[in-house]
Amino acid sequence: MKLLRKILFPFAVLYGLVTSIRNFLYDIGVLKATFFDVPVIAVGNLSVGGTGKSPQIEYLIRLLNDNYNVATLSRGYKRESSGYILAQAGTTAKILGDEPFQFFSKFPTIQVAVDADRKNGIEQLMQSTQKPDVILLDDAYQHRKVKAGFYILLTAYGDLYADDCMLPTGNLRELKVGAKRASIIIVTKCPENLSLEEQSRLRTRLKVNDHQELFFTYINYDPYFLGHNYKINRDTLKGVKKVLIAGIAKPDSFFDAIKEEGDVCLAYPDHHDFTDSEVLEIKKIAQNNKIITTEKDYVRLKEHFSGEQLFYLGIACSFISGGENFNKTILDYVGRSTRNS
Repeated sequence: MKLLRKILFPFAVLYGLVTSIRNFLYDIGVLKATFFDVPVIAVGNLSVGGTGKSPQIEYLIRLLNDNYNVATLSRGYKRESSGYILAQAGTTAKILGDEPFQFFSKFPTIQVAVDADRKNGIEQLMQSTQKPDVILLDDAYQHRKVKAGFYILLTAYGDLYADDCMLPTGNLRELKVGAKRASIIIVTKCPENLSLEEQSRLRTRLKVNDHQELFFTYINYDPYFLGHNYKINRDTLKGVKKVLIAGIAKPDSFFDAIKEEGDVCLAYPDHHDFTDSEVLEIKKIAQNNKIITTEKDYVRLKEHFSGEQLFYLGIACSFISGGENFNKTILDYVGRSTRNS
């Protein structure tokens, strides 16, 4: 695989050139971006998957939801629908996609919409009866047709965009210079005890500009395995055989957090849509043992298993330091933009 990626390097150069020209045309105004009279926060990355966008979106929802009408707008990756969809009673993960459905399930007071055309999606949201005060764009850093008022760029500690290269040789969707559009850069999935010296080194490595703020977060795992009307203290399953399932881009951190000797780990592609034969195979492997999966996979699997067998490990992002400054920056932007609009 690594050899094939090296062979494809000329295509990476070509892809980088094409995306650079596109970004340049947007930067100088030849290609037009639409700005909306509502606070729009875009959360995304330069690379393909695995940086922790969903926990960051959920963090923003919790931060803003008490004082503002919040809406999220996602593409709805691998959903079995098309066009603009606004979640409502009866909407399923197959219609919305797993991550938007996760938001819809956890935060019933917000609006959750999907549309590959983010411009149209925002226009539809602004015409809804519950007009949002702030819109969170999920995985929209490269969606230049919309000019967000605020950009949050994520990069994983063990896989910095500064150390990567363009697809298909690497995992970057655009050249590293695209980081300059970010208002805030967050290094995610850090060790909880990340030293000040290492933070300083990463700031230099990422070439953070003076107008940008840099933060560091780590994954905060829930002390319980959660399910439908059930939760189990993780300590009660110590030493008990489990089946661990992950259909995410980089599953190692999930497995490492809970795996014990005797556990069975089953890894699937990111946003995997489990087939009937795969479900039967999982049931055969699990027998009567507990099945622990990611929250994203749980929304796809829960209809196939009893609430007493299938659980997920909840996660949240926590700031190593500077969380209050991050909150203030976001609240200041939303408050200022809301007043101006």
